[in-house]
Formats: sequence, structure tokens, C-alpha cells
Amino acid sequence: MSENLYDIIIVGGASAGLTAALYASRQNLKTLVITKDVGGQALLTDHIENYPGFGSIGGFDLMTKFEEQAKSFGTQFVYDEVTSINANEDTCFTLTTPNGEYDTCAIILAFGKTPRDLGVPGEMQFKGKGVSYCAVCDGPLFKGKTVAVAGSGDQAMDAASLLSNVAGKVYLIHTWEKPLGDQEILQNLNANSKVEFLPFSHVTEILGDKSVSSITVEDSRSKQRKQLQLDGVFVELGYVAKTDFLKDLVRLNGRKEIEVDRECATSQPGIFAAGDITDVPFKQAVISAGQGAIAALAAYNHVQKLRGGSSVRADWKVKKKP
Repeated sequence: MSENLYDIIIVGGASAGLTAALYASRQNLKTLVITKDVGGQALLTDHIENYPGFGSIGGFDLMTKFEEQAKSFGTQFVYDEVTSINANEDTCFTLTTPNGEYDTCAIILAFGKTPRDLGVPGEMQFKGKGVSYCAVCDGPLFKGKTVAVAGSGDQAMDAASLLSNVAGKVYLIHTWEKPLGDQEILQNLNANSKVEFLPFSHVTEILGDKSVSSITVEDSRSKQRKQLQLDGVFVELGYVAKTDFLKDLVRLNGRKEIEVDRECATSQPGIFAAGDITDVPFKQAVISAGQGAIAALAAYNHVQKLRGGSSVRADWKVKKKP
């Protein structure tokens, strides 16, 4: 075991990971968060209107509150990326990063999923400034405005359907003759005068000044390009679950998400998971935070069991900040 020994190590620093850190450190457990950054996908939006307790709050501001609260109870942070996790004979684990090794007997995997990018000029520049990857989160910000959905499958059609209820105009840009997915949703979109389909097309550039003002779309058959004036682009190409390094350690589903039970336990004793990286179908900040709390409770019980102590089921006692 290395000198970097912790009661609980949390991999990921967004809603799930920071909530788990708060619950764990508040119970006097030596808690470490290893993360590349703090905030995750929440940083992509300037307005979150569906997190309980806040009428409207920026993603950065909300995640900063999470971070400060976790730190106030003693959570430590290392800004790095976990590249491997190895189980030891004594039921504990060693986590390796490019810059060090860390040991623990309880892990919470909460590093989320990464939305696929369009990979076109302007996309990085306007993330959170008209480019969004979550119609549920950001759709209400575009009430009465013109938006585009780039993608295919149920995810893209669901986004177009949701946006058609708030936006004034919705372009659905897809690479095939018609979007692939649920036929009932497709029929409803076809009957909606707000929705315009752009088949055999793809976005080649996103333009604007301080925020998105237009996009360039190319027809894959004629190679002709045209510019669409709009206020927002919703990228719905699915998500990438970077879990390949875990495939021999915990059970993954067909989408490379981590399978968990109702206590957020994985198939490997001592390893728990929470947030978008799990197989729970709903990907929202408040759900990730709830899972983070469950995972922390379960991980605490695991540590107590190893120590011969008692477990908890109800809410934890209030602890004074150090």
C-alpha cells in the first residue's frame, strides 16, 4: 500500500462525485476526489432552472457551491485522471494516475459520460453560448427562438419534440433520408409546422459573435452549402462512456455504462458508482446528486463493515465543520 491511503476515493468531480464527497467527508472519513476538472457537463450551461432550491443558477455557480461544501468538511482534491484500478489481496484497491498512486478500500466511480462532439469549427468556442448537449436542461432558455438539432435516432427526435414545445422554429439535421427511431415520434414531428427536416445533411460550421447566430449546413448529395440563421444548436449524437479500463473489474452493459444495484454497488465489492456513468436511464444533475448520496452511504457502510463498526440507514448526524 502507498502512503496515499484514504477511506474513500471518488473518481469524478461533478454532481454525483461532489455530493458523494460531501456525505463521506461529513462523516469524518478521509475522502479524496480525483478529477480532471470540477463541474463536468454542468459547466456547459449558464442557466439551470430545474435544480431544487434554485430558481435559476449557472452550472459553474452550482458546481462551485458543491465543491465548497465538500471542502468545508475536509474533502481533498487531486486534479488528475485515473488510468487503472487494481484490486489487492486485502480487499482494497490501488488507483493509478499519470502522477501517482492512491490506496483505498472503497471507491465511488462518478466520472460521468462525455457527449459526442460534432467536431466542427465554432463548436468549442460556443459551448454554453448557444451550443448545447442537453435539450431537457437548456431547452427552456430558447423560448420562441430558432434552434437546430443535429443528430439521429430517438435521442435527436426526443430533443426536437421537446424543443418544438418551446422554440419558435426547430431544424432537425440528419444524415439519412429520415431520422432513425420511434415512428410515432417521427409522425408527430412531421405533423408539427414548427419542425423542418434537413435530410442528407450535416453541420460544417457554427458561427456567431458572443453567442451562436448561424450555422453552415452541407447537403451530402449535392455538396451545396447554406447558412441558417438561428440562436442555438443542440448536438444529439449520443455519449461516450470512457470505461474500457474498468471492463475486467466491474460489469458493464452494452453501452459501456456501469451496472449498479439500488445501493449503487457494482459487481465488485467495495466499488460503487453514481451519476451518468451508471446504467440508470435518466441523466440529470439532481438524479446524479441523489445517486452520489446513496453511493456514499453504501460506501460508508462497506468501510464500517471492514472495521467491524455499525452501519447507517437514516440520515447522518450533523457534524460541525472543522
